[in-house]
Amino acid sequence: MYIFFKFLNTIIGGDSTLKKLWKIIKFFIILLIIACIGCFLYVKFSPKPVINSANNITLYDTNNNIFFKGNEKKEWVNLSDISKNLINATIYTEDKNFYKHFGFDFLRIGKAIVTNIVSRNNNQGASTITQQYAKNLFLNFDKTWKRKWDEAWYTFRIEANYSKNEILEGYLNTINYGHGEYGIENASLFYFNKKSKDLDLAEAAMLAGIPKAPSIYSPIIDMDSAKKRQLIVLNSLVNNGIISIEEKEKAYNEKLNIIGSDKKNIYSSINYYKDAVMDELKELSSIPSNYNDLKGLKIYTNFNYDVQTNLESNIKETFPENNDIETASVVMNPENGGIMALVGGRDYNKSTYNRATDSSRQVGSTMKPYLYYAALENGFTASTAFTSEATTFPLDNGKTYSPVNYNNKYGNKAISMATAIAYSDNIYAVKTHMFLGYDSLINVARRVGITAKLEAVPSLPLGTNEINIIEMASGYGAFANGGYKLKGHLIEKVVNGNGEVLYKYNNQKDLVLNSSLVFILNNLLTATYDPAYVDYNYPTGIGLNGKLNHTYALKSGTTSTDNWNIGFNKKIICAVWVGYDKDKKLNTKDYKYAQNIWYKTVENYEKDMKNDDVWYKMPKNVEGMLVEPISGKPATSTDKKQKLVYFLKGTEPKDTDPVFDEIN
Repeated sequence: MYIFFKFLNTIIGGDSTLKKLWKIIKFFIILLIIACIGCFLYVKFSPKPVINSANNITLYDTNNNIFFKGNEKKEWVNLSDISKNLINATIYTEDKNFYKHFGFDFLRIGKAIVTNIVSRNNNQGASTITQQYAKNLFLNFDKTWKRKWDEAWYTFRIEANYSKNEILEGYLNTINYGHGEYGIENASLFYFNKKSKDLDLAEAAMLAGIPKAPSIYSPIIDMDSAKKRQLIVLNSLVNNGIISIEEKEKAYNEKLNIIGSDKKNIYSSINYYKDAVMDELKELSSIPSNYNDLKGLKIYTNFNYDVQTNLESNIKETFPENNDIETASVVMNPENGGIMALVGGRDYNKSTYNRATDSSRQVGSTMKPYLYYAALENGFTASTAFTSEATTFPLDNGKTYSPVNYNNKYGNKAISMATAIAYSDNIYAVKTHMFLGYDSLINVARRVGITAKLEAVPSLPLGTNEINIIEMASGYGAFANGGYKLKGHLIEKVVNGNGEVLYKYNNQKDLVLNSSLVFILNNLLTATYDPAYVDYNYPTGIGLNGKLNHTYALKSGTTSTDNWNIGFNKKIICAVWVGYDKDKKLNTKDYKYAQNIWYKTVENYEKDMKNDDVWYKMPKNVEGMLVEPISGKPATSTDKKQKLVYFLKGTEPKDTDPVFDEIN
């Protein structure tokens, strides 16, 4: 440094202006050096950062049994017990100057900046192994300046307190290799059923390529992408003189025996649930953003192993193997909104995209219960009638709207609200919607917790807006528990490594609906599979007649690309969506899948329960009355079919009541 300064002084010579400028520059250089030395001494004599806590989480189910361990379940192995092939493949792919820098590769950073500017994108990265390790000590990957500063500070602290071999060993033992496998030993056993010390060059190159993007480069998810990534790793080794071209070709052409997909089926589902837990965890403001502050986390969830395995089994049994149709399914506790089971797709090994948490789809007629509750609240009853016929509605903007019923089935006569629910009659729904005013439906949806965009248009009750499945199940929760707003959630409590409770779910219940009207609506929703409503049409769920041993409120929803079944009683809410990721249209046979998954799941859950324990008791201000089911009129001795339907006392239908069969 002294020689450098003397050399610059000679160049500057007697120029007074340059001398003054040089004095200022020297001052800041010296100040920077002092600051760096001060920082180094500070971190050197401060407590060491805990670096083996990356991904150190333990998830507990509703019975406080462990169902997932992150870093804690690892087989920690010494660096000397890891294949040299894997070590070289990792270093020369991720950070070839690892042993030469102090946590930051400034030459590589500069090169990446230039490359990104020239190519006009940000694809070129420059993170060192230490930086990646520091990043993994955080719960989320927010791209904020504070977050980047925290990562840089941890990188500096790690380099100042640990040797390069200790850093590399920790990194290899804690990084994510996909499919919930953290650490090289777990990954080696999962993918190849062998210890990491026994990995050959081909296997090592394959594994070293996965951490960059496990959902893309896992050979179980996409072998073609995994092989392309493997070739990049092998070429890096060739370019750095570690292996020959011949060795590269031999490794690339080696047939790999991937055994990871042989894991038991429940493994797939647990990862969808685990990913959803981690997403929810990031939203909790009381949880620090990095693992160093936590020394690991114990997360107590609503996960129910038996419900999850049953749901997973029903999904696997229902869908044909040679079909790319997908599903999202949620099972919820109506009492507290706890999500007992969650499936975000048919196979986590093939697609980690969580459709239960990250997707919103058109909900079809599952939107109608919110409408019919609004109708009951505004004076409608189960017997209120509108004419079911092909109808064109004039709109305020001078246009018209012509909804149609499924298969163009119309009664061409007045039908009751109960019948409209049984058949999912679109004409009745739109007439009701326009009669009440668009805001009535939106108001009820908002009260029960629907936050998705809802357009005030005639087609809203037909489910033309897209809503997430957890939000829909939560909304139905207000019906299932007698009118209380429900928030679907996975996490009940979070505890850190010191036993301190960082978060506990607040199960505050807000009454947002009239419990008596909810009772009436829930009974109306049983008409969807009731043979008493067979007439000019069939109830939408008539295929369930004889299959259900318990009573459920049920509504299906159908669009050309989406099929839903959401049903509940006071013990369970189950929502199932079926469709294709790219909005491919469903064919006729695809519409049976959601219903089959739904009824098998709820019936298995309640197989040991009595029906009297799962259905609702009639409120004191409600009265049951026998009616002719299709028209809703009071039953007479000449009616072949009679149905017990519920009304608020004093609102029971009379023979002399006018029939609302037109919209004014």
